[in-house]
Amino acid sequence: MEVVVDPGVPPEDAQLIRDSGKVLTRMRRGWVPPPPPPAKRRGVGMIIAVVAAGAALMALGAMRGGVGLLLIFIGIPVLVAAFIRTDLSDDDDEAVVDRQIYEQLRWYEGRYVLADDLDESSRRLLARAQKAIKAVTESAVNMEGLLDDVRNSVMLPAQEWEIARLLAKLSSLRSKHRRTVTGAVTPEVAAVAEPLARALDSSEDAVVARVEALERYAANVAEAERAFRAHHQIEELRGRLHQYEELVAESGADGFAVPEIERLSRDADQLEQALRRSLNSAHEAFRYLEP
Repeated sequence: MEVVVDPGVPPEDAQLIRDSGKVLTRMRRGWVPPPPPPAKRRGVGMIIAVVAAGAALMALGAMRGGVGLLLIFIGIPVLVAAFIRTDLSDDDDEAVVDRQIYEQLRWYEGRYVLADDLDESSRRLLARAQKAIKAVTESAVNMEGLLDDVRNSVMLPAQEWEIARLLAKLSSLRSKHRRTVTGAVTPEVAAVAEPLARALDSSEDAVVARVEALERYAANVAEAERAFRAHHQIEELRGRLHQYEELVAESGADGFAVPEIERLSRDADQLEQALRRSLNSAHEAFRYLEP
């Protein structure tokens, strides 16, 4: 299950939330883990049982002399360990882990959004935003540091979270609104409900504008990416020019030489200029994402 987490959540806790889709699903369906068995009652029971077993061993020791003493020294620690294991097994490992995850998720409630929390329209918008963000972060120009990769690493997760958070609120309120006005409504109710519906639409339009700004940024980055790759390829070819020239000279294919070499150099210069322009455009588009 896909989960978007507030970037302000510590990384280890954020990863736990992302990895806890199974528990999150159960929680959304109303699941609450059972409380742990009362430790005090279990402890008293264990003490009584160990004391009784110890008394039995001591009685046996009194009857059998040295062998009995050996039984006491060996038997009582074994009994204690066995009862401790039994005591702990009352609350199995999986239940303990689920309870810990549940408490952690409750602590961070409101700082993560599940895809299942969103209605269909909101899920599509979030998917568009995430696609644009992925295109930027995985681009070669970003990984090579040609973009402002530090600001990207902060701004883009913040944008994803803000979009997911707003869409979750919009989805919830829109669902409640539809339930309230489903079926026949009086003119008085309609007079109140219609402007509120427009407010919901206006809020969605504002989120759409955020997503479209991300998509414009991703499109500019894609243009820079194409120029970067082409420029890199041209530079590789230009770096091997002497090998081509050597081969042409040795083979006697003199018709090749000058025009193609000159065109290669011109293309390299043009691509470098195009790369600069597209990077400048990407930086300009990035400014629209700033709060």
